[in-house]
Amino acid sequence: MRTLKYAEAISEGIVQAMELDDSIYMTGHAVDYPSGIFGTTSEATIKFGKTRVFDSPSMENATMGISIGAAAMGKRPIIVHPRADFMFLAFDQLINLAAKWRYMYGGNAGSVPVVIRAIIGKGWGQGATHSQSLQAPLAHFPGLAVAMPACPSDAKGLIQTALKGNTPVVIFEHRSLYNMEGDVPQEVAPVPFGKARIVREGADITIVATSLMVVEAVQAAEELERLGISVEILDPRTIRPLDEAAILNSVKQTGRLIVADTSWELCGFASEVAALVAEKAFTSLKAPVRRLSVADCPAPVSKTLEDSFYPKASTLAKVAAVMMGAGSEVVGEIDLEDTFKGPY
Repeated sequence: MRTLKYAEAISEGIVQAMELDDSIYMTGHAVDYPSGIFGTTSEATIKFGKTRVFDSPSMENATMGISIGAAAMGKRPIIVHPRADFMFLAFDQLINLAAKWRYMYGGNAGSVPVVIRAIIGKGWGQGATHSQSLQAPLAHFPGLAVAMPACPSDAKGLIQTALKGNTPVVIFEHRSLYNMEGDVPQEVAPVPFGKARIVREGADITIVATSLMVVEAVQAAEELERLGISVEILDPRTIRPLDEAAILNSVKQTGRLIVADTSWELCGFASEVAALVAEKAFTSLKAPVRRLSVADCPAPVSKTLEDSFYPKASTLAKVAAVMMGAGSEVVGEIDLEDTFKGPY
């Protein structure tokens, strides 16, 4: 094991996969620029040149359609969206063609293993149309896999799994995670879809968290431990497929559940997990399930409003403390500084 940053792990995962499979290529806005999408595409550009790593115009729907055609003919495209928000323009091709391909043709037209890297998140006032997390609408559709790596080893392993499978995959990467460090195996190390990671074991409360909220949950759990509250943190890694068994087993042991997601509550991932537990583990609950998501409005630009809009470690810790019968005022100043400075 070595310590790599999240961005370095993605880069290594892609390069290793491209070395093993000549059919993989990568495109998207600015992928071959010197900045290399936070450095995640720079090494691949240097190593494989612009025949396999190349910029695409701002034509998201067309790029998606071209990539589906290339995948149907045996290629393995990686499409990068530096801002996930502009994926809306590609939803028609992604949802109505890629996701349904094998079903509509009964498996007789092969597969279209397109991999989409989409960057989500907050920071420096990006506002309502540049800060959205789109995992919930995409996870709604059968035929797609949706991954949300929260640590460097999963960032590498999940993309390597995606590049070996036969399913269209959307991988959401949070821009606040790119400088996060962690142990990453040097060898090719695919991480299976549908298998949750137990980040921390605990006995009193289960927190199911996605993406950056895993980092916030760990910070909250350390504060709660000081208060005598034991927290188990579960990172689903993929929200489609979802490791239902891991979530249910954890809740049956702790009896309490908080779901922390990077997007909205209504019709979102947090609501899906809450419904799962209400349906299949209701008798194990000692308290109502709590959902912790962003405020029910578009993202603001103002830094002051942004600080209120996004939940953080202290938000999680206060919800957990109240759930355990303590007051929210017992939680100290524990929030991490957001080091993301832009421009993307």
